[in-house]
Amino acid sequence: MPQPEIASSPARSKVPRPERLLAEQAFSRAAGAPLIAGNSLRLLRDAEENYPAWLTAIRQAEHCIHFENYIIQDDSIGREFLAALAERARAGVKVRLLYDWMGCFFPASRRLFQPLLAAGGEVRVFNPARLDSPFGWLTRDHRKSLTVDGQVGYVTGLCVSQRWAGNPVRDIPPWRDTGLEVRGPAVADIIAAFAQTWSLCGPPLPPEEIPAGDSIEATGTTMLRVIASSPYTSGLYRLDQLIAAMAKESLWLTDAYFVGTPAYSQALCAASLDGVDVRLLVPSSSDIALISPFSRAGYRPLLEAGVQVYEWNGPMIHAKTAVADGRWARVGSSNLNIASWISNYELDVAVEDEAFADQMEAMYLQDIEQATEIVLHEKRVHLRERRRRPRQPARYRGKTTGVATAMRLGNTVAAAMQQQRVLGAVEAAILLILGLLLLAVAMLGLYWPQLLAIPIVVISLWLAVCLLARAWRLRHRKRLPTPSHKE
Repeated sequence: MPQPEIASSPARSKVPRPERLLAEQAFSRAAGAPLIAGNSLRLLRDAEENYPAWLTAIRQAEHCIHFENYIIQDDSIGREFLAALAERARAGVKVRLLYDWMGCFFPASRRLFQPLLAAGGEVRVFNPARLDSPFGWLTRDHRKSLTVDGQVGYVTGLCVSQRWAGNPVRDIPPWRDTGLEVRGPAVADIIAAFAQTWSLCGPPLPPEEIPAGDSIEATGTTMLRVIASSPYTSGLYRLDQLIAAMAKESLWLTDAYFVGTPAYSQALCAASLDGVDVRLLVPSSSDIALISPFSRAGYRPLLEAGVQVYEWNGPMIHAKTAVADGRWARVGSSNLNIASWISNYELDVAVEDEAFADQMEAMYLQDIEQATEIVLHEKRVHLRERRRRPRQPARYRGKTTGVATAMRLGNTVAAAMQQQRVLGAVEAAILLILGLLLLAVAMLGLYWPQLLAIPIVVISLWLAVCLLARAWRLRHRKRLPTPSHKE
């Protein structure tokens, strides 16, 4: 059943007011997002609760719908959503849909969106591949949001696909994921985030269709931040580090593609060594095959510092959530890795509310009952079924350079070559894969050097043309008049 709406929360008096003000200031500056009052929230678990809520909101729309998602798959779920959107467009509702080119490259085709286009809706694709931008494809729109009539918004980790719903006929369980329903002034910030990425793909939204926060009535007393991350701003990265540094009692994390940077992983280790109950829940198997080895390669330093690591027993846990000290929580699209923190457009909601944090903690405890705990035993990492045990103080013996990072590949190779630290079986698998790849490249170069030379020449020529063309455009761009200075 859907979780009840959170409309109010009792004030916590344990934290002195000056400290609260300082924390709020630090959070606002780190995230680049103000604290917004007057909202109500509903916590939605899995597709079973998220999809019906989205479809109900869409079917009740009277004025406008803004729908943004990384993957919209051409399957029964995707077609159901497109049919609902097309029906509203035919009824005169302004329907705008934005999807990511890479996310939908295989799962969808243009014919999926034809019914909506024929009904008068607008469809845009984010950042398709371009010959004049060789590395532009690295920036993706990973946001997942829906707003309807400027009154209700959804921020979530779910994409639109049968994978999230599962298939009972074939006994395929649904993916585990988490979303939020937001009502109140914060909906304006969700719309503003959509307007930002929409404008990157064509003409911007009309200004009158982007409401101000004070134009939306309060629906509760929940305080939250809408964190719309953009490439190279690293707002959520700074906030995640700040939360890890400020947590006093607990920090429970769920992440689908965890590959932490040295700074973030060290922050988790430091918090655990300081007595904070730090837990990390990740998938046991991932839809992206290379992610699991890189995640596991970073377990040892975390475990040695006392961080409790769990792997989900189901087919895939795709949620991106955090809850700290029973008063702060985060739900959204951002993973704990470099791509989300630095490269992508992401959207998350950070909530400062005890009642909502209680719901998040209860949901987390349910999740780890369906997970396997990773433990250290005789200098090796093992899996065992989770059993309740008191936390034991841990002595940290790892080095910062050994912590999981987006540069895990380079760190693992460097450690192997320089004998900087002891490597485990998981890292041995990574080295084996790399060694075989390099061996294959060496054999190709030895027997068929043209197979290596031709791609290098083509890529170099492509990059040269792109750089020269860009330099020419910048050189001949119409210069703005230089302002004159009066004496």
